[in-house]
Amino acid sequence: MKRNNNLLYKVVFLLIAMIAIQSCSDKFEEREGQLNADDLDYTATEDMVQALIGSYYVIATRGWEEPLLLSVRGDDVNAGGLGDQQPFADTDNFVYDQGYWMYNSLWNVHYGDIVELNTQIELIENFKDFADESEKATADQYIAEIKVMRAWLHFNLARVWNDVFIIESTQPDAEIANGTATKQEMMQYISDQMDEAIPVLPNLRPNERTDIPGGVTRYTAFALKAMAHMEMEDYQGMADACAAIINSNKFSLYPDFYSLFKKPGELSDESLFELQFSDYGSSTSDEFYHLYAPFGPQGWTPARENASDGWGFYEPSMKFIKFMLDRDEAVRLETSVLWTDRGIAELQTDPNYATLPAFVNNTTRDGDVINDYARALFSSGKHYLPSVQLTDQRNDYGGGKNMIVIRYAEILLMYAEALTRGASGSGMTADQAVNLVRSRAGMPSISGVSSDDVMDEKFAELGMEWGIRYYDMIRLDDYSELSYDGRTFTADKEPLPYPQAQVDALPTLGGGSSED
Repeated sequence: MKRNNNLLYKVVFLLIAMIAIQSCSDKFEEREGQLNADDLDYTATEDMVQALIGSYYVIATRGWEEPLLLSVRGDDVNAGGLGDQQPFADTDNFVYDQGYWMYNSLWNVHYGDIVELNTQIELIENFKDFADESEKATADQYIAEIKVMRAWLHFNLARVWNDVFIIESTQPDAEIANGTATKQEMMQYISDQMDEAIPVLPNLRPNERTDIPGGVTRYTAFALKAMAHMEMEDYQGMADACAAIINSNKFSLYPDFYSLFKKPGELSDESLFELQFSDYGSSTSDEFYHLYAPFGPQGWTPARENASDGWGFYEPSMKFIKFMLDRDEAVRLETSVLWTDRGIAELQTDPNYATLPAFVNNTTRDGDVINDYARALFSSGKHYLPSVQLTDQRNDYGGGKNMIVIRYAEILLMYAEALTRGASGSGMTADQAVNLVRSRAGMPSISGVSSDDVMDEKFAELGMEWGIRYYDMIRLDDYSELSYDGRTFTADKEPLPYPQAQVDALPTLGGGSSED
């Protein structure tokens, strides 16, 4: 569906990124037969699904900088040494530049997509006016799915900046004029939105859907509700939402942790929310890819000739690696880290790590050799697709790989954390939840699980994923963990400063940073 400018901002959101995220893109329009918003026939209610398909396109078209910026401040991740993106490396060290383009892009693209999702909701509501009763129920489901996507974008914004706008319209002048919601208000809003969505969403795993395989279901909404209550430190609400997922008996951990993040693990029984990409198995058709190059090593010798390398912008931290080695982790450490000889040598300068397990070497089990490169010592294995899994004649780093956003292991560990912080649970104990995750990783069972045990397990299981570690540490005010390798973290560093372009344009932001 072509973006119709009179449906979008008439206020100054400075959406420079809007050009890059045109509503439903020509490529997607060719693939899916998108609607043309200029001449819609709302009586053709069978076309309503195209607004939903357009919404899935919108949510999947994340800029490469978005997951990096959301994640880089955790003690699990370091920015690569970037001469050309020094403010990104500075951000990793909690030195913030309000004028840095990445901050403004994250704001712009997230809010631009929120407005676009609101546009899709309005279109579906227009179709609903001409629908029969069955089609009205379908319209309600579609709107609920889009509300979940929209809530995830609001969730990210509130985590990064604390006080941000709730936008539910296509022309948000009044909403902006009313000012920002606090982080607590935003999380309650998300919880309430999920309560509205859950009853009308499919009672399925995402991979059980046959209409849109991998699409949003009520369990995606329960997961977001749990995450919102976690941010509010409402641990009973968090436990209850997690329990709804656990007690559905629909989800299980994918047995092979290494393959979970590669082609075999796509849309597994573990996945609650997954951004999907593809080249449709063809070497010549259009492709719909996420740009994974920033996550990848800047130099490698791929097992499959001509596969492109990455940019070296993102690496597992030495702290994370030592933490994992101290725990005798094998499965999760091998999966999470791509090693260079230079990185291994640097690790071994610490006498405690002079002798390393056999899997610590610069060749992956799929035969890709990670060569030394200047920007980083290691790369993220969770964002790595073996070159042998690329479609024939496709060379993009990670080309066609899906990106998991929420998975069942995170739900199990959130549930366990809630119980260790005083919530009551149903159907499973904290020990059982943690040991399910540990068992898949080849780790021995533990008993009498404490909150600290759970946070360590989250560190090991969820490192490099969507900033989970960073937001856990600031939620718990555990600043000592973030003060590592010469960094000093203080409370005023929790939110990023509002982008300077937004402060200049939007008086209701009211100052230089969200803690003011």
